[in-house]
Amino acid sequence: MEVAESLSTTPYHIGFIMDGNGRWARERGLPRLEGHRAGTENLRRVLEACGEYGIKIVTIYAFSTENWQRPLEEVHGLLNILEGVLEREVENFHHNGVKLRHVGELEGLSDKMRKAVQDAIELTKDNDRLTLNVAFNYGGRAEIIRAVRKMLEENIDLADVNEGLFSDYLYTAGLPDPDLIVRTGGEMRLSNFLIWQSAYSEYYSTPTYWPDFDKEELHKALQAYSQRDRRFGRLKV
Repeated sequence: MEVAESLSTTPYHIGFIMDGNGRWARERGLPRLEGHRAGTENLRRVLEACGEYGIKIVTIYAFSTENWQRPLEEVHGLLNILEGVLEREVENFHHNGVKLRHVGELEGLSDKMRKAVQDAIELTKDNDRLTLNVAFNYGGRAEIIRAVRKMLEENIDLADVNEGLFSDYLYTAGLPDPDLIVRTGGEMRLSNFLIWQSAYSEYYSTPTYWPDFDKEELHKALQAYSQRDRRFGRLKV
């Protein structure tokens, strides 16, 4: 497949709502956790494809604050899968120049997993080929409330509050907003993902389940993005 030749522009920052793992498993007569496992295994392939397209920042929705409300067995299974991914893939990410960042809270995680996340961030902090933000134990509304509380705690002058300053109190401080949000699995909602940062992001939904989202599907999303007319609320001159 041609890479960037057929695209007039590509996003600098892309976000993925990785949906459809459970349905992917059910259609194959497998337990839901097998779908989540297949989804995590697909992440490496998607990141490699993003790198080939020159995308510099990828943010994935790995585990939301609402996911804690799922059945306990599934929650524990998800945490075990994510812990396994950290153990297996961190060295590979580091070798390929991927910088890992955590977006969300570490509360509720085991000491072992919390340390694994912190060690991965420390190991990869100087890499610059691609930044991977892992939105884990993350919720957009909770992020906004957290930012407001921090500003109040620091007695920020009301006259100094603007969008730029507020963005500095978010988990994604220092990063550009996503240009494109891709949701797999066919749903048409953001599900509390980057709701401040995605105010002017382009949105793309595909019925393809995340475990089946490959380089060809990514190309379709990028092709759709390249045809969008991004005006950010302004009139086109």
